[in-house]
Amino acid sequence: MSGKRGRSAITGRFVKQSTVASSPKTTVNESSKSRKKGAKKSK
Repeated sequence: MSGKRGRSAITGRFVKQSTVASSPKTTVNESSKSRKKGAKKSK
């Protein structure tokens, strides 16, 4: 996984990366932070 998720700017739903590439005006890429399993948030 590339660490990015595509999201429609109109509906807010997740979309495929191919949709993001074909419709750059109406979609955005979001970075997703990956945490290791069992890792706790530091305060």
